[in-house]
Amino acid sequence: MKYPNFREEKRLWKKGYKIVVGIDEVGRGPLAASVVAAAVCFKNGRGQFSSILIKDSKKLTPKRREEIYEILKENPNVEWGIGRASEKVIDRINILEATKLAMRRAVRNLERKCSNADFLLIDGNFSINLDVSQKSIIKADEKVSSCAAASIVAKVTRDRMMLRYHKKYPKYAFDRHKGYPTKLHRQIIKQCGFCKIHRKSFKVS
Repeated sequence: MKYPNFREEKRLWKKGYKIVVGIDEVGRGPLAASVVAAAVCFKNGRGQFSSILIKDSKKLTPKRREEIYEILKENPNVEWGIGRASEKVIDRINILEATKLAMRRAVRNLERKCSNADFLLIDGNFSINLDVSQKSIIKADEKVSSCAAASIVAKVTRDRMMLRYHKKYPKYAFDRHKGYPTKLHRQIIKQCGFCKIHRKSFKVS
């Protein structure tokens, strides 16, 4: 099995970029709630992290994601910022533009904790409107350690958010499907209609 590695980060560190930031998002596909992005920086090199520890969040169990999230949180050489774009923003400007907005917000929130970003590594095939050098990499969460870490941070953050929404809207079972268009979620929407956090611009069927 191939794991994400620090090859991209090392190349940039050698070129003199100190604050190299990996960015990923979670929540483009769901029918409800915000899209969430994370921007992660490994300070002072890798921060004693093994690339084997970090994987794309989709390849980890919920329990393992939580464990790695806590490990990242406790490491003084790891910093991150979270950015969100609400369902209302998604309906207004579309999911791609909302994703870019969430990513920009994540970078700005990271920069409040450490120096301004020197270089961005973005999971995807698009750039974001920031005056920072950047590189887009398709499936970066499977290849680049900082992007894989960002995928974990974003996923845990959003899943926890959906658990809070489940307490507010228990009949929608957000604790089970996290807003994604599963058969169960579609059935509930047909029975109960939309709630306040549903994306009205998304097709249910």
